[in-house]
Amino acid sequence: MDFQLSYINQGIRSDPEGFLAEWDGVYEARVAQAAETLAAGLGQSPVVLLSGPSGSGKTTTAGKLQAALGRLGVACHTVSLDDYFRNIGGRDYPRTADGSLDLESPYCLDLELLNQHFDQLERGEEILVPSFSFSRHMRDTSQVRPLRAGKDEAIIFEGIHALNDLITDRHPHAQRLYISARSGVAHQDDVLVKSTWTRLLRRCVRDFNYRGTDAVETLGLWANVRLGEKLHISPFKDKAQIQLDTSLAYEVSVLMAYAVPLLNALPEDAPRRDEILTMLENLRFFEPVDAALVSEASLLQEFIR
Repeated sequence: MDFQLSYINQGIRSDPEGFLAEWDGVYEARVAQAAETLAAGLGQSPVVLLSGPSGSGKTTTAGKLQAALGRLGVACHTVSLDDYFRNIGGRDYPRTADGSLDLESPYCLDLELLNQHFDQLERGEEILVPSFSFSRHMRDTSQVRPLRAGKDEAIIFEGIHALNDLITDRHPHAQRLYISARSGVAHQDDVLVKSTWTRLLRRCVRDFNYRGTDAVETLGLWANVRLGEKLHISPFKDKAQIQLDTSLAYEVSVLMAYAVPLLNALPEDAPRRDEILTMLENLRFFEPVDAALVSEASLLQEFIR
């Protein structure tokens, strides 16, 4: 369900610290409830599969689940499926219709190794988790780490393709979660910021802060990201036993301070420029929030830190 702009602005004007803390608490409560469900379901497999589209907060949510499970007495480890990427390039690497590398395809992953590791973990055996260097576009064989699941321990594998049939059909006993920022912002019956725009704002800010990528490049990739979601992520979300909304009512009011300068600098021929101009026009109605008020424990820190 979308947030109402009047609710957000009123909360920020009256008590910004309290409003942010309230919504951080909502998210933490959702994570705690998910952890209780996971803890109750341990037994047949230590593997937990966590999926969600780009900008949904998978890394932070996996870490929060690990901590919440720990408070319940369940030892937990987290693994990024990005580390199972195949060396990028080559004639058999997945491609888009225009011939460019399709980094949104599940076939970017070393599925054979991944499924082998799940089998080993379910047998109680040790695996060597690989490490992928995106700067070098290849696996870093010097950075593998040993991992084994003890009795009643959990290992969370997080990544956009975690719920794909290519994985779940081989491992039906693994527990499954799907997360996304599913709530947009409306003014009465008019949608000002779609939920996909919220995730795009998260990604634009994160890409600039962490990867040195400007908004033009992020927007240039967004069409294929969205296509990949429709083909490889969203069709499998209903396979999850747990679905978790990572939206925060205050986040647009924080993100816009970072995103608006990036988006205002877009050239006239930038991809999706008309859509971005509409978004920029709508962002003017939001009460801003100083990022200094954002808790260090907030999910939003994954994108703005």
